[in-house]
Amino acid sequence: MFAAIFSYGISLIPYIGALHAATVLHQNLLLNILRMSLQFFDTTPVGRILSRFSKDLESVDQALPIIIDEGIYCAFEVLATIVVISISTPIFLAVIIPIAFLYYFAQRFYVATSRQLMRLESVSRSPIYSHFSETVTGVSTIRAYAVQDRFIDESDSKVDKNQVCKYPSLIANRWLAIRLEMVGNLIILFASLFAVLGGQSNPGLVGLSVSYALQVTQTLNWLVRMSSDIETNIVAVERIKEYGETKQEAPWEIDTFKLPKNWPNEGRVTFENFKVRYREGLDLVLKGISFTINGGEKVGIVGRTGADDVDIATLGLHTLRSRLTIIPQDPVLFSGSLRINLDPFEVKKDEDVWKALDLSHLKAFVKTLPAGLNHEISEGGENLSVGQRQLVCLARALLRKTKVLILDEATAAVDLETDDLIQKTIRSEFKDCTVLTIAHRLNTIMDSDKVIVLDKGEVLEFDSPANLLENPYTAFYSMAKDANLV
Repeated sequence: MFAAIFSYGISLIPYIGALHAATVLHQNLLLNILRMSLQFFDTTPVGRILSRFSKDLESVDQALPIIIDEGIYCAFEVLATIVVISISTPIFLAVIIPIAFLYYFAQRFYVATSRQLMRLESVSRSPIYSHFSETVTGVSTIRAYAVQDRFIDESDSKVDKNQVCKYPSLIANRWLAIRLEMVGNLIILFASLFAVLGGQSNPGLVGLSVSYALQVTQTLNWLVRMSSDIETNIVAVERIKEYGETKQEAPWEIDTFKLPKNWPNEGRVTFENFKVRYREGLDLVLKGISFTINGGEKVGIVGRTGADDVDIATLGLHTLRSRLTIIPQDPVLFSGSLRINLDPFEVKKDEDVWKALDLSHLKAFVKTLPAGLNHEISEGGENLSVGQRQLVCLARALLRKTKVLILDEATAAVDLETDDLIQKTIRSEFKDCTVLTIAHRLNTIMDSDKVIVLDKGEVLEFDSPANLLENPYTAFYSMAKDANLV
Protein backbone atom coordinates (compact mmCIF):
# COMPACT_ATOMS: atom_id res chain seq x y z
CA MET A 1 0.00 0.00 0.00
CA PHE A 2 2.72 2.46 1.04
CA ALA A 3 4.88 1.46 -1.94
CA ALA A 4 1.99 2.07 -4.35
CA ILE A 5 1.21 5.51 -2.88
CA PHE A 6 4.90 6.45 -2.88
CA SER A 7 5.34 5.27 -6.48
CA TYR A 8 2.23 7.18 -7.57
CA GLY A 9 3.41 10.38 -5.86
CA ILE A 10 6.91 10.13 -7.33
CA SER A 11 5.41 9.75 -10.82
CA LEU A 12 2.85 12.54 -10.38
CA ILE A 13 5.14 15.24 -8.99
CA PRO A 14 7.26 15.74 -12.17
CA TYR A 15 4.14 16.19 -14.32
CA ILE A 16 2.56 18.72 -11.94
CA GLY A 17 5.84 20.59 -11.66
CA ALA A 18 6.38 20.61 -15.44
CA LEU A 19 2.81 21.82 -16.02
CA HIS A 20 3.29 24.69 -13.58
CA ALA A 21 6.70 25.55 -15.04
CA ALA A 22 5.37 25.49 -18.62
CA THR A 23 2.46 27.75 -17.64
CA VAL A 24 4.73 30.30 -15.97
CA LEU A 25 7.30 30.20 -18.79
CA HIS A 26 4.64 30.56 -21.49
CA GLN A 27 2.95 33.46 -19.70
CA ASN A 28 6.23 35.32 -19.20
CA LEU A 29 7.33 34.60 -22.78
CA LEU A 30 4.03 35.79 -24.27
CA LEU A 31 3.91 38.98 -22.20
CA ASN A 32 7.53 39.80 -23.04
CA ILE A 33 7.16 39.07 -26.76
CA LEU A 34 4.10 41.32 -26.96
CA ARG A 35 6.04 44.13 -25.29
CA MET A 36 9.29 43.79 -27.20
CA SER A 37 10.59 46.84 -29.02
CA LEU A 38 10.16 46.93 -32.79
CA GLN A 39 13.89 46.53 -33.34
CA PHE A 40 13.61 43.02 -31.86
CA PHE A 41 11.16 42.00 -34.59
CA ASP A 42 13.29 43.70 -37.24
CA THR A 43 16.33 41.62 -36.31
CA THR A 44 14.74 38.32 -35.21
CA PRO A 45 13.39 35.80 -37.76
CA VAL A 46 9.76 34.88 -37.13
CA GLY A 47 10.68 31.18 -37.21
CA ARG A 48 12.91 31.64 -34.18
CA ILE A 49 10.00 33.13 -32.25
CA LEU A 50 7.59 30.41 -33.40
CA SER A 51 10.11 27.76 -32.35
CA ARG A 52 10.04 29.08 -28.77
CA PHE A 53 6.25 28.78 -28.65
CA SER A 54 6.12 25.36 -30.33
CA LYS A 55 9.05 22.96 -30.03
CA ASP A 56 10.66 24.49 -26.93
CA LEU A 57 7.41 24.67 -24.97
CA GLU A 58 6.59 21.14 -26.11
CA SER A 59 9.86 19.98 -24.53
CA VAL A 60 8.87 21.56 -21.22
CA ASP A 61 5.26 20.33 -21.47
CA GLN A 62 5.86 16.75 -22.60
CA ALA A 63 9.49 15.64 -22.89
CA LEU A 64 10.92 16.86 -19.57
CA PRO A 65 8.29 15.35 -17.20
CA ILE A 66 8.60 11.93 -18.88
CA ILE A 67 12.40 12.04 -18.72
CA ILE A 68 12.42 13.16 -15.07
CA ASP A 69 9.89 10.46 -14.14
CA GLU A 70 11.92 7.74 -15.83
CA GLY A 71 15.15 9.15 -14.39
CA ILE A 72 13.79 8.96 -10.83
CA TYR A 73 12.55 5.41 -11.45
CA CYS A 74 15.95 4.32 -12.84
CA ALA A 75 17.81 6.01 -9.96
CA PHE A 76 15.85 4.09 -7.33
CA GLU A 77 16.19 0.85 -9.29
CA VAL A 78 19.97 1.28 -9.55
CA LEU A 79 20.18 2.14 -5.86
CA ALA A 80 18.17 -0.97 -4.93
CA THR A 81 20.35 -3.14 -7.16
CA ILE A 82 23.61 -1.87 -5.66
CA VAL A 83 22.24 -2.37 -2.13
CA VAL A 84 21.22 -5.97 -2.89
CA ILE A 85 24.57 -6.82 -4.52
CA SER A 86 26.50 -5.11 -1.70
CA ILE A 87 24.56 -7.00 1.00
CA SER A 88 25.08 -10.38 -0.68
CA THR A 89 28.67 -9.58 -1.74
CA PRO A 90 30.11 -6.78 0.48
CA ILE A 91 33.44 -6.75 -1.35
CA PHE A 92 31.59 -5.42 -4.39
CA LEU A 93 31.66 -1.99 -2.74
CA ALA A 94 35.39 -1.82 -3.49
CA VAL A 95 34.81 -1.59 -7.25
CA ILE A 96 31.51 0.30 -7.36
CA ILE A 97 33.23 3.67 -6.80
CA PRO A 98 35.68 3.33 -9.76
CA ILE A 99 32.82 2.10 -11.94
CA ALA A 100 30.70 5.07 -10.85
CA PHE A 101 33.50 7.41 -11.91
CA LEU A 102 33.63 5.75 -15.34
CA TYR A 103 29.89 6.28 -15.72
CA TYR A 104 30.15 9.87 -14.56
CA PHE A 105 32.94 10.82 -16.97
CA ALA A 106 31.18 9.12 -19.91
CA GLN A 107 28.00 10.97 -19.07
CA ARG A 108 29.68 14.39 -18.68
CA PHE A 109 31.57 13.99 -21.94
CA TYR A 110 28.35 13.04 -23.74
CA VAL A 111 26.25 15.83 -22.21
CA ALA A 112 28.70 18.59 -23.15
CA THR A 113 28.57 17.46 -26.77
CA SER A 114 24.89 16.61 -26.89
CA ARG A 115 23.84 19.99 -25.45
CA GLN A 116 25.66 21.88 -28.18
CA LEU A 117 24.28 19.56 -30.86
CA MET A 118 20.79 20.22 -29.52
CA ARG A 119 21.38 23.96 -29.84
CA LEU A 120 22.51 23.52 -33.44
CA GLU A 121 19.43 21.44 -34.18
CA SER A 122 17.16 24.06 -32.58
CA VAL A 123 18.75 26.92 -34.54
CA SER A 124 18.48 25.00 -37.84
CA ARG A 125 14.80 24.25 -37.11
CA SER A 126 13.79 27.93 -36.95
CA PRO A 127 14.28 28.63 -40.72
CA ILE A 128 11.82 25.80 -41.46
CA TYR A 129 9.08 27.61 -39.50
CA SER A 130 10.01 30.97 -41.06
CA HIS A 131 9.95 29.61 -44.60
CA PHE A 132 6.67 27.78 -44.06
CA SER A 133 5.03 30.88 -42.55
CA GLU A 134 6.22 33.09 -45.42
CA THR A 135 5.09 30.50 -47.98
CA VAL A 136 1.58 30.29 -46.51
CA THR A 137 1.33 34.10 -46.40
CA GLY A 138 2.40 34.49 -50.03
CA VAL A 139 0.84 31.33 -51.45
CA SER A 140 -1.34 33.29 -53.92
CA THR A 141 1.73 35.07 -55.34
CA ILE A 142 3.67 31.79 -55.51
CA ARG A 143 0.87 30.17 -57.51
CA ALA A 144 0.48 33.23 -59.73
CA TYR A 145 4.13 33.00 -60.79
CA ALA A 146 4.06 29.16 -60.91
CA VAL A 147 7.12 28.78 -58.65
CA GLN A 148 5.70 26.08 -56.36
CA ASP A 149 8.58 23.71 -57.16
CA ARG A 150 11.16 26.30 -56.12
CA PHE A 151 9.55 26.82 -52.74
CA ILE A 152 9.15 23.07 -52.23
CA ASP A 153 12.86 22.61 -52.98
CA GLU A 154 13.77 25.41 -50.57
CA SER A 155 11.65 23.80 -47.85
CA ASP A 156 13.24 20.40 -48.47
CA SER A 157 16.70 21.99 -48.34
CA LYS A 158 16.00 23.57 -44.94
CA VAL A 159 14.61 20.28 -43.60
CA ASP A 160 17.72 18.46 -44.92
CA LYS A 161 19.95 20.99 -43.16
CA ASN A 162 18.03 20.40 -39.94
CA GLN A 163 18.47 16.64 -40.32
CA VAL A 164 22.21 17.13 -40.89
CA CYS A 165 22.31 18.74 -37.44
CA LYS A 166 20.04 16.03 -35.97
CA TYR A 167 22.10 13.10 -37.24
CA PRO A 168 25.18 13.83 -35.04
CA SER A 169 22.87 13.76 -31.99
CA LEU A 170 21.83 10.21 -32.87
CA ILE A 171 25.47 9.22 -33.43
CA ALA A 172 26.44 10.68 -30.05
CA ASN A 173 23.61 8.70 -28.47
CA ARG A 174 24.94 5.47 -29.99
CA TRP A 175 28.46 6.39 -28.82
CA LEU A 176 27.19 6.68 -25.27
CA ALA A 177 25.26 3.38 -25.48
CA ILE A 178 28.33 1.38 -26.53
CA ARG A 179 30.48 2.72 -23.70
CA LEU A 180 27.77 2.29 -21.09
CA GLU A 181 27.29 -1.31 -22.19
CA MET A 182 31.02 -1.93 -21.77
CA VAL A 183 31.08 -0.42 -18.28
CA GLY A 184 27.86 -2.24 -17.35
CA ASN A 185 29.47 -5.53 -18.24
CA LEU A 186 32.14 -4.80 -15.62
CA ILE A 187 29.44 -4.76 -12.94
CA ILE A 188 28.23 -8.19 -14.05
CA LEU A 189 31.82 -9.47 -14.15
CA PHE A 190 32.74 -8.27 -10.66
CA ALA A 191 29.40 -9.25 -9.12
CA SER A 192 29.78 -12.79 -10.47
CA LEU A 193 33.50 -12.98 -9.69
CA PHE A 194 33.14 -11.81 -6.10
CA ALA A 195 30.16 -14.08 -5.53
CA VAL A 196 32.32 -17.07 -6.49
CA LEU A 197 35.66 -15.98 -4.97
CA GLY A 198 34.10 -14.45 -1.87
CA GLY A 199 33.02 -17.84 -0.62
CA GLN A 200 29.33 -17.03 -0.51
CA SER A 201 27.67 -20.22 0.76
CA ASN A 202 24.07 -19.25 0.11
CA PRO A 203 23.32 -20.08 -3.54
CA GLY A 204 20.06 -18.09 -3.35
CA LEU A 205 21.93 -14.88 -2.54
CA VAL A 206 24.48 -15.60 -5.28
CA GLY A 207 21.68 -16.06 -7.82
CA LEU A 208 19.94 -12.91 -6.56
CA SER A 209 23.17 -10.90 -6.80
CA VAL A 210 23.99 -12.08 -10.33
CA SER A 211 20.41 -11.65 -11.59
CA TYR A 212 20.31 -8.09 -10.26
CA ALA A 213 23.71 -7.42 -11.85
CA LEU A 214 22.38 -8.62 -15.20
CA GLN A 215 19.49 -6.16 -14.94
CA VAL A 216 21.50 -3.19 -13.73
CA THR A 217 23.35 -2.74 -17.03
CA GLN A 218 20.24 -1.67 -18.88
CA THR A 219 19.00 0.34 -15.90
CA LEU A 220 22.28 2.20 -15.58
CA ASN A 221 22.24 2.92 -19.30
CA TRP A 222 18.79 4.43 -18.97
CA LEU A 223 19.77 6.40 -15.87
CA VAL A 224 22.74 8.00 -17.62
CA ARG A 225 20.71 8.64 -20.74
CA MET A 226 17.82 10.17 -18.77
CA SER A 227 20.14 12.47 -16.82
CA SER A 228 21.80 13.45 -20.10
CA ASP A 229 18.44 14.04 -21.78
CA ILE A 230 17.35 16.25 -18.88
CA GLU A 231 20.35 18.50 -19.36
CA THR A 232 19.92 18.42 -23.14
CA ASN A 233 16.22 19.34 -23.04
CA ILE A 234 16.83 22.03 -20.44
CA VAL A 235 18.22 23.94 -23.43
CA ALA A 236 14.55 24.55 -24.33
CA VAL A 237 14.00 26.28 -20.98
CA GLU A 238 17.16 28.28 -21.54
CA ARG A 239 15.91 29.43 -24.96
CA ILE A 240 12.49 30.40 -23.57
CA LYS A 241 14.05 32.33 -20.69
CA GLU A 242 16.31 34.14 -23.14
CA TYR A 243 13.31 35.77 -24.82
CA GLY A 244 11.50 36.05 -21.51
CA GLU A 245 14.28 38.24 -20.17
CA THR A 246 15.12 40.27 -23.29
CA LYS A 247 14.95 44.05 -22.90
CA GLN A 248 11.41 45.35 -23.40
CA GLU A 249 10.03 48.69 -24.50
CA ALA A 250 9.22 51.43 -21.97
CA PRO A 251 6.82 50.68 -19.05
CA TRP A 252 3.11 50.45 -19.82
CA GLU A 253 2.12 52.71 -16.94
CA ILE A 254 4.12 54.99 -14.61
CA ASP A 255 2.14 55.51 -11.43
CA THR A 256 4.44 58.22 -10.09
CA PHE A 257 3.49 60.59 -12.90
CA LYS A 258 -0.15 61.74 -13.10
CA LEU A 259 -1.55 63.57 -16.12
CA PRO A 260 -4.76 65.61 -16.29
CA LYS A 261 -7.57 63.75 -18.05
CA ASN A 262 -7.80 66.33 -20.84
CA TRP A 263 -4.06 66.21 -21.68
CA PRO A 264 -2.96 67.33 -24.21
CA ASN A 265 -5.30 70.31 -23.91
CA GLU A 266 -3.64 72.36 -26.66
CA GLY A 267 -1.96 69.82 -28.88
CA ARG A 268 1.29 71.81 -29.05
CA VAL A 269 4.27 69.65 -30.08
CA THR A 270 7.86 70.69 -29.42
CA PHE A 271 11.02 68.95 -30.65
CA GLU A 272 14.20 70.06 -28.89
CA ASN A 273 17.47 68.67 -30.28
CA PHE A 274 15.63 65.42 -31.10
CA LYS A 275 17.90 62.56 -32.14
CA VAL A 276 16.81 59.06 -33.06
CA ARG A 277 18.20 55.91 -34.68
CA TYR A 278 16.41 52.74 -35.72
CA ARG A 279 18.38 50.67 -33.23
CA GLU A 280 21.61 50.69 -31.26
CA GLY A 281 24.73 50.60 -33.38
CA LEU A 282 23.18 52.30 -36.43
CA ASP A 283 23.67 55.88 -37.57
CA LEU A 284 21.28 58.62 -36.50
CA VAL A 285 18.38 59.18 -38.89
CA LEU A 286 17.29 62.42 -37.18
CA LYS A 287 20.26 64.48 -36.07
CA GLY A 288 19.16 66.91 -33.39
CA ILE A 289 16.12 68.54 -35.02
CA SER A 290 14.30 71.36 -33.21
CA PHE A 291 10.95 72.99 -34.04
CA THR A 292 7.59 73.79 -32.45
CA ILE A 293 4.12 73.04 -33.81
CA ASN A 294 1.37 75.09 -32.21
CA GLY A 295 -1.91 73.54 -31.18
CA GLY A 296 -4.33 73.00 -34.05
CA GLU A 297 -1.74 73.55 -36.80
CA LYS A 298 -1.66 71.27 -39.83
CA VAL A 299 1.95 70.46 -40.65
CA GLY A 300 3.24 68.45 -43.61
CA ILE A 301 6.57 66.64 -43.39
CA VAL A 302 8.46 65.86 -46.59
CA GLY A 303 12.00 65.08 -47.58
CA ARG A 304 14.31 62.14 -47.93
CA THR A 305 13.78 61.04 -44.30
CA GLY A 306 10.92 60.94 -42.73
CA ALA A 307 4.25 69.48 -26.42
CA ASP A 308 2.30 70.69 -23.75
CA ASP A 309 5.19 71.19 -21.38
CA VAL A 310 5.39 67.41 -20.75
CA ASP A 311 8.41 65.28 -21.71
CA ILE A 312 6.81 62.22 -23.33
CA ALA A 313 9.86 60.13 -22.35
CA THR A 314 8.57 60.30 -18.77
CA LEU A 315 5.16 58.85 -19.66
CA GLY A 316 4.02 55.26 -19.69
CA LEU A 317 3.45 53.87 -23.17
CA HIS A 318 -0.26 53.27 -22.60
CA THR A 319 -0.75 56.83 -21.34
CA LEU A 320 1.08 58.30 -24.33
CA ARG A 321 -0.46 56.08 -27.01
CA SER A 322 -3.99 56.62 -25.71
CA ARG A 323 -3.60 60.39 -26.28
CA LEU A 324 -2.29 60.08 -29.85
CA THR A 325 -3.84 58.69 -33.03
CA ILE A 326 -1.74 57.32 -35.89
CA ILE A 327 -2.93 56.24 -39.33
CA PRO A 328 -0.01 54.20 -40.77
CA GLN A 329 0.97 53.59 -44.38
CA ASP A 330 0.18 49.88 -44.07
CA PRO A 331 -3.33 49.53 -42.61
CA VAL A 332 -3.42 47.23 -39.59
CA LEU A 333 -6.45 44.95 -39.28
CA PHE A 334 -6.97 41.83 -37.19
CA SER A 335 -8.99 38.66 -37.58
CA GLY A 336 -12.43 39.31 -36.10
CA SER A 337 -15.53 41.35 -36.72
CA LEU A 338 -15.45 44.76 -38.37
CA ARG A 339 -16.75 46.33 -35.16
CA ILE A 340 -13.89 44.86 -33.11
CA ASN A 341 -11.42 46.33 -35.61
CA LEU A 342 -13.07 49.75 -35.29
CA ASP A 343 -13.60 49.68 -31.51
CA PRO A 344 -11.26 47.03 -30.00
CA PHE A 345 -12.18 47.89 -26.40
CA GLU A 346 -15.92 48.07 -27.13
CA VAL A 347 -16.40 51.43 -25.43
CA LYS A 348 -18.29 53.20 -28.24
CA LYS A 349 -22.00 53.05 -29.04
CA ASP A 350 -23.25 51.65 -32.34
CA GLU A 351 -24.44 55.06 -33.48
CA ASP A 352 -20.93 56.47 -32.94
CA VAL A 353 -19.47 53.64 -34.99
CA TRP A 354 -21.94 54.21 -37.83
CA LYS A 355 -21.19 57.94 -37.77
CA ALA A 356 -17.46 57.22 -38.07
CA LEU A 357 -18.17 54.87 -41.00
CA ASP A 358 -20.25 57.59 -42.65
CA LEU A 359 -17.51 60.19 -42.27
CA SER A 360 -14.92 57.74 -43.61
CA HIS A 361 -17.13 56.99 -46.65
CA LEU A 362 -17.56 53.32 -45.69
CA LYS A 363 -21.17 53.35 -44.52
CA ALA A 364 -22.65 52.47 -47.92
CA PHE A 365 -20.23 49.55 -48.30
CA VAL A 366 -20.91 48.18 -44.79
CA LYS A 367 -24.68 48.45 -45.40
CA THR A 368 -24.30 46.01 -48.32
CA LEU A 369 -22.61 43.39 -46.12
CA PRO A 370 -25.01 40.67 -44.87
CA ALA A 371 -23.54 40.77 -41.37
CA GLY A 372 -23.06 44.54 -41.24
CA LEU A 373 -20.78 45.53 -38.35
CA ASN A 374 -20.35 41.83 -37.53
CA HIS A 375 -18.77 41.16 -40.92
CA GLU A 376 -15.80 38.85 -40.33
CA ILE A 377 -12.46 40.34 -41.31
CA SER A 378 -9.89 37.78 -42.44
CA GLU A 379 -6.28 37.85 -41.27
CA GLY A 380 -4.67 41.16 -42.20
CA GLY A 381 -7.92 42.30 -43.83
CA GLU A 382 -7.30 40.21 -46.95
CA ASN A 383 -11.02 40.19 -47.82
CA LEU A 384 -11.01 44.00 -48.14
CA SER A 385 -9.32 46.16 -50.74
CA VAL A 386 -6.29 48.25 -49.77
CA GLY A 387 -8.37 51.41 -49.96
CA GLN A 388 -11.12 49.96 -47.78
CA ARG A 389 -8.56 48.87 -45.20
CA GLN A 390 -7.15 52.39 -45.08
CA LEU A 391 -10.65 53.82 -44.66
CA VAL A 392 -11.26 51.41 -41.76
CA CYS A 393 -8.13 52.84 -40.11
CA LEU A 394 -9.52 56.34 -40.73
CA ALA A 395 -12.83 55.35 -39.10
CA ARG A 396 -10.91 53.99 -36.13
CA ALA A 397 -9.07 57.30 -35.82
CA LEU A 398 -12.37 59.20 -35.98
CA LEU A 399 -13.70 57.16 -33.06
CA ARG A 400 -10.64 57.94 -30.94
CA LYS A 401 -10.61 61.67 -31.86
CA THR A 402 -7.46 62.59 -29.93
CA LYS A 403 -5.87 66.03 -29.87
CA VAL A 404 -2.88 64.95 -31.96
CA LEU A 405 -3.22 63.01 -35.25
CA ILE A 406 -0.22 61.57 -37.10
CA LEU A 407 -0.56 60.44 -40.73
CA ASP A 408 2.45 58.28 -41.58
CA GLU A 409 2.14 58.21 -45.38
CA ALA A 410 -1.43 57.07 -44.80
CA THR A 411 -2.39 57.51 -48.46
CA ALA A 412 0.74 56.06 -50.06
CA ALA A 413 -0.94 52.76 -50.98
CA VAL A 414 -4.31 54.13 -52.14
CA ASP A 415 -5.52 55.72 -55.35
CA LEU A 416 -5.99 59.45 -55.78
CA GLU A 417 -9.77 59.24 -55.32
CA THR A 418 -9.43 57.51 -51.92
CA ASP A 419 -6.67 59.96 -51.03
CA ASP A 420 -9.03 62.89 -51.69
CA LEU A 421 -11.74 61.26 -49.54
CA ILE A 422 -9.34 60.79 -46.64
CA GLN A 423 -7.98 64.34 -46.86
CA LYS A 424 -11.49 65.82 -47.05
CA THR A 425 -12.56 64.01 -43.90
CA ILE A 426 -9.37 64.92 -42.03
CA ARG A 427 -9.80 68.63 -42.87
CA SER A 428 -13.37 68.69 -41.60
CA GLU A 429 -13.27 66.35 -38.61
CA PHE A 430 -9.80 67.18 -37.26
CA LYS A 431 -9.91 70.94 -37.84
CA ASP A 432 -9.30 71.63 -34.13
CA CYS A 433 -6.56 68.99 -33.78
CA THR A 434 -2.84 69.12 -34.40
CA VAL A 435 -2.18 67.09 -37.55
CA LEU A 436 1.29 65.91 -38.59
CA THR A 437 1.27 64.51 -42.12
CA ILE A 438 4.26 62.55 -43.43
CA ALA A 439 3.54 62.52 -47.15
CA HIS A 440 4.99 61.26 -50.40
CA ARG A 441 2.50 63.23 -52.51
CA LEU A 442 3.03 66.98 -52.24
CA ASN A 443 -0.58 67.80 -53.14
CA THR A 444 -1.56 66.03 -49.90
CA ILE A 445 0.12 68.73 -47.80
CA MET A 446 -0.21 71.81 -50.00
CA ASP A 447 -3.01 73.21 -47.81
CA SER A 448 -1.07 72.63 -44.57
CA ASP A 449 -0.32 75.57 -42.28
CA LYS A 450 3.38 74.76 -42.38
CA VAL A 451 5.75 72.37 -44.10
CA ILE A 452 8.86 70.76 -42.64
CA VAL A 453 11.46 69.74 -45.25
CA LEU A 454 13.93 67.18 -43.94
CA ASP A 455 17.22 66.30 -45.57
CA LYS A 456 19.81 63.84 -44.23
CA GLY A 457 18.14 63.82 -40.81
CA GLU A 458 18.11 67.60 -40.36
CA VAL A 459 15.44 70.30 -40.74
CA LEU A 460 16.24 72.05 -44.00
CA GLU A 461 13.17 74.31 -44.21
CA PHE A 462 10.21 75.10 -41.93
CA ASP A 463 7.63 77.58 -43.16
CA SER A 464 4.21 77.85 -44.79
CA PRO A 465 3.85 76.27 -48.25
CA ALA A 466 3.11 79.68 -49.78
CA ASN A 467 6.30 81.24 -48.42
CA LEU A 468 8.42 78.29 -49.51
CA LEU A 469 6.94 78.33 -53.03
CA GLU A 470 7.64 82.05 -53.39
CA ASN A 471 11.36 81.35 -53.20
CA PRO A 472 12.53 79.34 -56.24
CA TYR A 473 15.72 78.40 -54.44
CA THR A 474 14.03 76.36 -51.70
CA ALA A 475 14.09 72.57 -51.72
CA PHE A 476 10.29 72.52 -51.40
CA TYR A 477 9.94 74.60 -54.57
CA SER A 478 12.25 72.19 -56.38
CA MET A 479 10.15 69.18 -55.28
CA ALA A 480 6.91 70.94 -56.23
CA LYS A 481 8.36 71.74 -59.64
CA ASP A 482 9.33 68.10 -60.18
CA ALA A 483 5.76 67.12 -59.27
CA ASN A 484 4.37 69.64 -61.79
CA LEU A 485 2.61 71.61 -59.04
CA VAL A 486 4.25 74.94 -59.96
